[in-house]
Amino acid sequence: MTELLTAAQMRAIEQAAIESGEVTGLELMERAGQGVVDAIFAEWPELGEGGHRAVALCGPGNNGGDGFVVARLLKEAGWEVDVFLYGDAQKLPPDARVNYERWVKLGEVRQLSFPQVTDMDCECVDDAAYSVSGTQLVVDALFGIGLNRPISGLSPLFATNDIEVGVGNRIFPARHVSIDIPSGMYSDNPQPPQYLSWFLADLTVTFHRKKMAHIHQWTDMSCGKVVVVNIGIGND
Repeated sequence: MTELLTAAQMRAIEQAAIESGEVTGLELMERAGQGVVDAIFAEWPELGEGGHRAVALCGPGNNGGDGFVVARLLKEAGWEVDVFLYGDAQKLPPDARVNYERWVKLGEVRQLSFPQVTDMDCECVDDAAYSVSGTQLVVDALFGIGLNRPISGLSPLFATNDIEVGVGNRIFPARHVSIDIPSGMYSDNPQPPQYLSWFLADLTVTFHRKKMAHIHQWTDMSCGKVVVVNIGIGND
């Protein structure tokens, strides 16, 4: 069986590669973003022709930085891309901040406050939901393997592609892609899906090795197809 990594193990492998001088954090982020785009085009070749539309949901950490890379690469490939940042750009980690700055030279970042850790519903994703109307792709780069607390208020964006999801009078089918793991899941201890708090992906692109969240009885409905991308670290 392929080795499964915990979040801590994956971070340690990345840090060791950076400290060894074999790669920088920025290079890893670029490789990760390119790997996501390559996986999208491999899964849906018709999207590789350009002229499509995507929404990228970027979070406050390095997973969000990967999302900015994906947004930039899609834009350079001729896509229309709407980018939303859940968090404060001034507090992004250094590498994610660099890729945020690279993106803002190409397009706007719409900032939305992220749902609080609460049992109350939150409607702060309505603007992003509106932007999904007519799009072909939603990229989930919110949390990845870093989430370790419950979140709520993430619907209506987080719905599978085989059902048309309505928000008010808006109906939008779209392919859903998660970077690393669907946001809302815990990497090391996945639980049964909570449909209003997990991003339900058609495709999940992870790096180096699969994580615990990729091997469980709910993988098909939460992660969709899982693709592992080689980013040139460890014993890849």
